[in-house]
Amino acid sequence: MDSARQSATSGPPSPASYAEVQASAEFAQLRRSHRSFAFPLTVAFITWYLLYVLLSNYAGGFMDTKVVGHINVALVFGLAQFASTFGIAVWYSRHANAKLDPHSDAIRARMEGTQPTGETESTEASA
Repeated sequence: MDSARQSATSGPPSPASYAEVQASAEFAQLRRSHRSFAFPLTVAFITWYLLYVLLSNYAGGFMDTKVVGHINVALVFGLAQFASTFGIAVWYSRHANAKLDPHSDAIRARMEGTQPTGETESTEASA
């Protein structure tokens, strides 16, 4: 990663530096962490959404079932779509803050030639 650090001090990182980072184990772990969260959740949400659409089209009697007063199953499912979207956004934000951001910040710091928090003392002592 020294070539990435040297190119960052003289200007923006070179394309070779980006290729080097992309080939690194830390970047692969970052991508794996993102994909293992995002892909299954995306599939689950799309399945949930399509279930709502299919039930609305083909199970009108069920969706018209009254739950309380004038509130029917279709309205409850529709509102649950909004709630689940908001819940997924909050869940992803927490996941990104805890698992993705620290790794991406470290990679970016190396690319830009700056030291991530906590590494400044050891670098200054060796210089």
